[in-house]
Amino acid sequence: MIAFRKLDGSNLRFEWHKSHSHRSHFGWIKYGTRRRLFNKSDPDFGCAIELFLNTHAESLAKIFTDNKDYRKRDKYTAFCEFLGPNSFAGLHKPEDPKELFLFDIWQDKFGIIGPRQFLQDFGHLKIAPKVYEGKLTGQFAEDVRNGKFPVDEGVVCKGGAGGGWNVGIWMVKIKTYAYLEKLKKVFANNWQDFWE
Repeated sequence: MIAFRKLDGSNLRFEWHKSHSHRSHFGWIKYGTRRRLFNKSDPDFGCAIELFLNTHAESLAKIFTDNKDYRKRDKYTAFCEFLGPNSFAGLHKPEDPKELFLFDIWQDKFGIIGPRQFLQDFGHLKIAPKVYEGKLTGQFAEDVRNGKFPVDEGVVCKGGAGGGWNVGIWMVKIKTYAYLEKLKKVFANNWQDFWE
């Protein structure tokens, strides 16, 4: 498996369609969170659209149209973590400068691209940093929880060659005990809503 740093922000998705790739914005036509779509006027995430178009949009569209492994598909969804220096558990300070880190690509009629392929084809972009590669063991999980890796929230471990969830790829989140204490301090009785 490959363990990537779990970034503490909001999970946003950006959808690309080949049929729109000749128009402005390189074919990016839909923007959303896990649960809803948004546009540039959205008070929470509207600014993420321009940020994405200025950072990831052109590079990703080029891969989707130029790389022989991706040309055959018509639709892709890029998943990015949206965060600022003071973001915590999906809460953001409006005045903070924000960043977007790519962490997954969904390929239409295939599913999520496997972690090795993701690193090979998208690792030159601004992605969630790789922390570790090897076997997922109980010792590794405890080392993450006890702060032996340079992560604040924790890691996301991914394995498999890609495809749909529960078919060709698997994922496990491991969070640090320090993050757990911070959750308990901020959210008191609701801290479990933000845990693994």
